[in-house]
Amino acid sequence: MLARLWQMLIKEFTQLWRDPRSRFSLIGPPIIQMVIFGYAATYEVRHVSTAVLDLDQSQESRELIARFVASGRFDVRALPESQREIADLIDRGKVTLAIQIRAGFAQRLRKGATAPMQVILDGTNSNTALVALGYINQIAGKFGAEYQNDHLVRTSGGPPPELPSVELERRPWYNAGLNSQWFFVPGTIGTLSLTLIVTLTAFSIVREREIGTLEQIMVTPMGRLEFIVGKTVPTFLIGFAQFGLIALLGSLWFQVPFRGSVAILMLGTAMFIFAMLGVGLFISTVSSTQQQAMVAAFFFIMPAITLSGFSFPISSMPTALQWLTYIDPLRYYLVILRDCYLKGVGFDVLWPQTSALFMIGLALLLINALRFHKSLE
Repeated sequence: MLARLWQMLIKEFTQLWRDPRSRFSLIGPPIIQMVIFGYAATYEVRHVSTAVLDLDQSQESRELIARFVASGRFDVRALPESQREIADLIDRGKVTLAIQIRAGFAQRLRKGATAPMQVILDGTNSNTALVALGYINQIAGKFGAEYQNDHLVRTSGGPPPELPSVELERRPWYNAGLNSQWFFVPGTIGTLSLTLIVTLTAFSIVREREIGTLEQIMVTPMGRLEFIVGKTVPTFLIGFAQFGLIALLGSLWFQVPFRGSVAILMLGTAMFIFAMLGVGLFISTVSSTQQQAMVAAFFFIMPAITLSGFSFPISSMPTALQWLTYIDPLRYYLVILRDCYLKGVGFDVLWPQTSALFMIGLALLLINALRFHKSLE
């Protein structure tokens, strides 16, 4: 049995090495995708194209606008003269939001009254709109508090009296700077590993059928379990090597700290690759052509990433979809990755995720062994 498996491994690696495109696809795309996703995936919003309609033209209104520009979050691209121009700019996509300061803004502030300011947002991109609105609230709130303090000093002729207030003190754990890149880079490692392993495994048996080598395997004494093991072990080793490459790139290039145990991360990665091999082999056994395998792999990859919590909180999903996430291996692996990188927790915390990955992989391996028939049909 071991001799047959060894020959199967040699065949798989030889077949992979002979194809120049396959050799490049194992190294080039993961590096390129890691760099692109590492920089592109972020919750931070900067340089929002902004229009400003200042109907007050006062020192106070100009100072408030200057604070928006100085924050680096907003780029003033247009200075319309009416609300109709604002609507046209947003409709044409030239600006994402518009700030309108009405006439009498400074006069109301000087009297100690509330001075309203209107913000018009393009809600087609709700995430950008909500984040930008949060920045606007912070800047306008700080401006109002400082102006109120100065107003009390001027009117009372001395330091303002102490007024009761509540001050929020932020104390983030594990990611003190709330750097969204530290959140996304470990998640990108997981999603890239999923995509690479599933697509590589999904074509394995289908390729054997299309190029005719499955006929040769049929006449050998190799059993179906040996065949599946011979197909999965090379991909398992390749998946581990690709994980090491993109994880090293994420740590060195993007400076994401690693605070956990390498052994725990390796164990979790092994269980995840084991589960992904099961998914890829299942796709390969139900597909007759490589085109069908490609469509089936895409049908699995996109929902798996969406339901994993990579970008969207699982707690915000409908209850039915939350239950569905429990059969998504990427859900558990992202917890392992982020906890190992940022929290530094051990196996006593991550054993439920590791066990779930092992159970999913074992179930899929048994299903694939039962489904596979060493025949051309």
